Amino acid sequence: MTDHAPIRRNLQRLTLAACLVASAGCRTDTDDVHRWANTQQGPRKLMAVMTHEKYVPELRIEAAMTLVRMKPRAGRRVGIDELISGLADLPAARRAVIVSGMVPLLVQEIQKPPPPEPTGNAPREPDTSFPYKDAAFALLTHEGEVLVADKQQRQMLEAALSEWVLADFSARMDDSSQAYGVGQLLAHLGADGVRRLPQLIAPEAKKIGNIAGFIADFGDAQTKLEASQRLVKVAQEVDSEAWLKRKAPALKEANEASGQKVEGARFDAQLALYQEEELLRVLSSLKQVGQAPAVEYLLSMARDKSRNEKRREAALAAMEGHVDRKNPALAEGLLELARAEDTPDSVRDQALRRVGELPRKQVIDSLYGLFANRNWKIRWVAAELVLRTSESQHLPEFMTKLGAVRNMAITEPIRYGKLIAGVPGTPPAREVIKPYTASQYPAAVRLTALGYYLDQGTRTELPLVEPFQADATRVPECAKDAADCEWQCEIAAAGEQVVKPVKTIGEFVQYCVKPAMQARASAESVQQQAQNQPAPSP
Repeated sequence: MTDHAPIRRNLQRLTLAACLVASAGCRTDTDDVHRWANTQQGPRKLMAVMTHEKYVPELRIEAAMTLVRMKPRAGRRVGIDELISGLADLPAARRAVIVSGMVPLLVQEIQKPPPPEPTGNAPREPDTSFPYKDAAFALLTHEGEVLVADKQQRQMLEAALSEWVLADFSARMDDSSQAYGVGQLLAHLGADGVRRLPQLIAPEAKKIGNIAGFIADFGDAQTKLEASQRLVKVAQEVDSEAWLKRKAPALKEANEASGQKVEGARFDAQLALYQEEELLRVLSSLKQVGQAPAVEYLLSMARDKSRNEKRREAALAAMEGHVDRKNPALAEGLLELARAEDTPDSVRDQALRRVGELPRKQVIDSLYGLFANRNWKIRWVAAELVLRTSESQHLPEFMTKLGAVRNMAITEPIRYGKLIAGVPGTPPAREVIKPYTASQYPAAVRLTALGYYLDQGTRTELPLVEPFQADATRVPECAKDAADCEWQCEIAAAGEQVVKPVKTIGEFVQYCVKPAMQARASAESVQQQAQNQPAPSP
């Protein structure tokens, strides 16, 4: 008795085939093959006919196709499972006879037009192509190219599958009866499989987001470019007055059907929200595909001051990962948005995030230029970008630029100090930053250096910062009418948390830096004591 599954299957097939030949003294024909498709042992009988060389090739091929056509049992296409299993166990030459006969028949069925859209409430006719598509895919993907060794036959099947996806993308993607989904097909077909998908991208088309995702994952440069161009046209259509006029009647009908009475300004707001939701979906697809047409359109939307803040912010967010590092006009457009006084904060933040995707050398001067902006939040975000793209050798330059700052929020030195801690390079940031606590440097510089110790200072460094508690140098206060710019720290006093105003560098050290360092030292001491505890006796 053997433990090898292929050998067992061969013995079973030989036994079954012998029985089939001997039974009733009758010759097996196509009627038997078709009848067995509906019997309990049918799959095994059909596989035996398909694999036994005593049967003529035409009958063996018909048995294979009958396995493909068999209805699922308990949700599984057992016929296709038996087909693949049987073919895998055959010698290459005998397998090729069956596969060569199957390929044109599979292609013929796969290429049949999908059922038409039903009229009224009538159900849609079933799509008969799924078992043939599943069988073709299984043949192509089982253990590499073993089952379909002939290159031309593989190309025939792959071309048919590409056409199949294109013919009825939305319905075929959603069908849950198939053994292999559209995504699996396209992952196997790669660039060739998605090359014509941009043709499906049009206003009112279904599944645009899925199409964009597949093109982004598998498409070549030309396919992505075409998809980008078509997505821009869809976005322009959705973002138009014509779209609003076309959708208004359907929205009114939907309101009436749900028993809602929405009129006048409320209806206009509802329609505008509907438009915005649809537009954001298209922007999400643009983000997936990217390319120059998408980026150009998104930047123009972000720069359009007549648009609402949410759409402008979403447009810049959709550019993530697609900023052309060799396009100076794009960099200037983003920086212009960041500099403008009337740019909403959320839009400015996204603009600077996109600037952060550009080479440091290209944007560093412009980022330092933002340090002089009246709005401290603009400087804050710009400085973050500078530090995130810096090495320790750049820190003296950063400190010099910061020295020109006249107004500052307490958030800045604390945040800058934390970011400096993560700046890589040689010498380490800790050594570079230490001298900048000295009194000859401007207050903004000294506070930032002390902010480093607030975040990173150790017990041994407490003597370094404690002398500054007596420093009466005024902190650079907030600009007039600056929002969220209070200079204050929260400390523990008499078992309660007390907010203390900060007016000098000394108070910054006393109320902010030193308590943070002491708390860190206490935590380190507790941890060290725990590590030094002897292990419990067994």
